[in-house]
Amino acid sequence: MPVVLLASPRSFCAGVERAIDIVDRLLEQRGGPVYVRKQIVHNTHVVAALEARGAVFVDELDAVPDGATVVFSAHGVSPAVREEAARRGLDVVDATCPLVTKVHAEAKRYVARGDTVVLIGHAGHEEVDGTLGEAPDRIVLVESVADVAALEVPDPSRVSYLTQTTLAVDETTEVLAALRARFPALRGPSAADICYATTNRQDAVREVANDSDLVLVVGSANSSNSVRLVELARRIGTPAHLIDDVSGIRPEWLDGARIVGVSAGASAPPHLVDEVIEALGAWDVQVRETTRETIHFTLPAAVRAR
Repeated sequence: MPVVLLASPRSFCAGVERAIDIVDRLLEQRGGPVYVRKQIVHNTHVVAALEARGAVFVDELDAVPDGATVVFSAHGVSPAVREEAARRGLDVVDATCPLVTKVHAEAKRYVARGDTVVLIGHAGHEEVDGTLGEAPDRIVLVESVADVAALEVPDPSRVSYLTQTTLAVDETTEVLAALRARFPALRGPSAADICYATTNRQDAVREVANDSDLVLVVGSANSSNSVRLVELARRIGTPAHLIDDVSGIRPEWLDGARIVGVSAGASAPPHLVDEVIEALGAWDVQVRETTRETIHFTLPAAVRAR
């Protein structure tokens, strides 16, 4: 009988659950429309479900009426966005993941002590844009070892680093090693910025990919942590594909596959994984659990039950 190796942990993390819960509760308490700057989390199904209930997703605050309620997404925003919201009198509810907030706090601290801050991340990602916005003239982005080689800073003895929370751990290690080689006095956070959920999902995919003929990762194309899971499996040498849902599975992928690994990015709803398992039919499903997550984040006061 063919086998499904189901990676665990998978799907929603605490930061995603918190962000979705915030919008859910605002819709229940206040009704629509509730405006959300950018996608609350990077998943098309989550966004569509919230839109159907009255959430309105906008690219920038100029699309939000004066005085309206607006939610900042889990990826965080720059100080300039916060200032604009305050100037416009918008009722802000902040759904920024606490682990992203931690990176922003580190950025401000490093800049305050006079360092050039090197942010390891992907250009254009909303989390990266928000962090760069803390001090655009003092924080520089690097995406690769080549970027590190070309980097010029005012004082090589005063350099700190931060990372986007959803990067691939092994690739980040290479970039960080290059930074340390160029800037021996490099300083950084006492605990890694790559979040626990990203690391845990990568560890679980690594575990199943080693024993699979194929890996399917449920997640949307703009989900950084989902894309990293696919890349990780492929680096191991296992064919892997990112699918938004069960409709993305191509039958030819399964030809000759006796063991299929299945996981999902941190912003993908668990029911989408269930539907993939169901579509595979009479396969023997075996869970590969590498750790158990128990982290929960407190909701902001604006949406807590009174």
